[in-house]
Amino acid sequence: MKLQISLLSLLMSFALISNAQEYGKNTEIRINLNINGTLLTSKTPSKDLVIIIPGSGPTDRDGNQQMTRNNSLKLLADGLAKNGIASYRYDKRVLTLIRRNALKEDKLSFDMFIEDAIATVNFFKKQDRFSNIYIVGHSQGSLVGMVAAQQIDVAGFVSLAGSGQAIDKTIINQVALQMPDLKEKTETAFKTLKEKGKVSNYSPALASIFRPSVQPFMASWMQYNPQEEIARLDGENVLIITGTKDIQISEEEASLLQKGNPKATLVTIPKMNHVLRIIEGGDLENTKSYNLSGLPIAEDVISHISEFIKRK
Repeated sequence: MKLQISLLSLLMSFALISNAQEYGKNTEIRINLNINGTLLTSKTPSKDLVIIIPGSGPTDRDGNQQMTRNNSLKLLADGLAKNGIASYRYDKRVLTLIRRNALKEDKLSFDMFIEDAIATVNFFKKQDRFSNIYIVGHSQGSLVGMVAAQQIDVAGFVSLAGSGQAIDKTIINQVALQMPDLKEKTETAFKTLKEKGKVSNYSPALASIFRPSVQPFMASWMQYNPQEEIARLDGENVLIITGTKDIQISEEEASLLQKGNPKATLVTIPKMNHVLRIIEGGDLENTKSYNLSGLPIAEDVISHISEFIKRK
């Protein structure tokens, strides 16, 4: 009898230890063939979960690309966990395809990224572990997230360094600043692409934007206007965050988003750049921060998102 009691006690102790280990750690989770990511839980049980969507390009779950290692999204997840909020961050589909040697650039569509975001939210909804699921979209992930949030019920949406214009308008503005002589040709190429679905008469200097293999993706992306998409969300459950030192997405872009949905909360973080770092100096310091993984991210970005989630 004593042996049975001891064995039962041992099994109960093991169960408690196993349950405790579910919190405060990173767990690798593959949702499907295209979605691989990390669930980071807080040290105490929480019903709040943030789905972090990365920005453009072959970006991994931590916010890194081949030539930039800053861990911006990993550090964001770490900060949220310290505030008692779980998160799941995943590799961009294009990166997953590259790793499988299965990338066909001409087959890519912006809608694929939206499908991945929806599939991720659905996965955790079925787990019934988290009752409040939020989406945080960084950069391009902002548009992905706000479209996904229209198609599946979430507790709230955060646009982090997200654009307020359709991608063609954004690129035209960038070309106007960097290569003003090509602005008109860029406008013409985008107009043709939008009307005919393809364009052949473009400047060789714009090949990275309009080469044939990337045109289908660009055409699908430019169909979405962030101002129109964010207007379809419940503004009381929307937070827009921008930084004054963001050299990729200006403060004006965030203002355009709020113009699309005036009920949304807009927060501007002084001196924060695109990879969520506080920059005291100029462009050189700003650029260097894209490869400084040990540099902490802005505390304000963590606190504002945490307060937004815990406000209810």
